Amino acid sequence: MTGQEQGQQGGAGLEAIGEDRAAGSEAYFVPVGPDTYLPSEHAGGAWSDDELHISPVGALLVEHLERWRAQHADPDKVLGRISIDILGQLRRGPIELSTRMLRPGRTIELLETTAVIAGRETLRARSWVMSVQETAEVAGTELPPLPGPEGLPERSMAEDWTGGFIHSISLRDAEPKRPGRGRSWLRAEHPLIEREEVGELATFLIPVDASNGIAVRETPREWMFPNLDLTIHLMRRPTGRWLGLDTTVSFGPTGQGLTSSVLHDQEGPLGSVQQTLTVRPIPREA
Repeated sequence: MTGQEQGQQGGAGLEAIGEDRAAGSEAYFVPVGPDTYLPSEHAGGAWSDDELHISPVGALLVEHLERWRAQHADPDKVLGRISIDILGQLRRGPIELSTRMLRPGRTIELLETTAVIAGRETLRARSWVMSVQETAEVAGTELPPLPGPEGLPERSMAEDWTGGFIHSISLRDAEPKRPGRGRSWLRAEHPLIEREEVGELATFLIPVDASNGIAVRETPREWMFPNLDLTIHLMRRPTGRWLGLDTTVSFGPTGQGLTSSVLHDQEGPLGSVQQTLTVRPIPREA
């Protein structure tokens, strides 16, 4: 056996070990190499058993971005926006992440993070980061706060959805949901990465893409409305693990849709989440 063949055999063995670890892991992802992760069952998608849910994968991109910035850029700048384009189905498989600087600057930078999943470029995220300024004297918003999550009634998203990720989060409603409208708190009940310390921002954002599922306008058993992107705008850093969503879901007459949410932590509103939807009926069996 040549050295190259031995290396390939060793790599395959490591991947198999990683798959075994991921299968039994309580985290969403297991590291198996530099900037490479395998998903556990808790990252399973809501539309298909053979895909991943964008929500924990998006949080993994944010964590990679933050780690890259700590080593290669100014870590004291703050994230103002991250916009993730979904380029294809999020298949179950190894996730390879990379980040690069697109636009350096003293006060403003633009970075790009890419996820290659199962050998295919699947996600591309662009993030604006900006220098910290002292603006406390003018800070304020007219966005109404959500009632805190303590004591609110719990609800299972499994009423509408399937998949490992849906079963991994806690949901509490600030008011009864109705079609296309919901005000709820969510919290991920598993760590993002096995045996690794993860930043507060990525941990907070683990359930953020579930905004498209907390107040469905039509049942996902009859209609599909997956999102093509996920864009998060922040006006301050979040605190804590409870993520609040004041969500409105709208469908247009030609297959377009939009999920818009005001993002909260327990200190109040802190940003927004937007998702472009492709709306279409599920074909009926003859």
